[in-house]
Amino acid sequence: MDTMSVTVATVRSAASIAGARDSARAFLERLARPAIAAEAADTVVLVVSELVTNALRHGGGTCTLNLTAHPDSIEVSVRDRSPQVPRMRAPDLRGGTGGFGWPMVERLARATSVTHRTVGGKTVSALLAR
Repeated sequence: MDTMSVTVATVRSAASIAGARDSARAFLERLARPAIAAEAADTVVLVVSELVTNALRHGGGTCTLNLTAHPDSIEVSVRDRSPQVPRMRAPDLRGGTGGFGWPMVERLARATSVTHRTVGGKTVSALLAR
């Protein structure tokens, strides 16, 4: 299988997060051999949701989602305008301010990376099993 990459969505609001998940599902359904396993597809969609949510919440209000299918993995990349890298913090069990998403992405991904862009902002990527 050749590598397939597509810019899935530019997300500008919390209401668009569901659209990003739907776009990710549609991307995964179009994959040829090897097809992605159902559980792996659910994991990709969950990571898309978390990274897009984090980018909207902490990254300057807009982001771009890119998905790349490799022979044995799926790469989820989210570009935003903030130079701040994701960080681990204690989850907020009472106030609802989060703290769960990035640790979950770290556990689910084979690898994560943050690339700073020369024009400002960053791209956060997670490589997931196919």
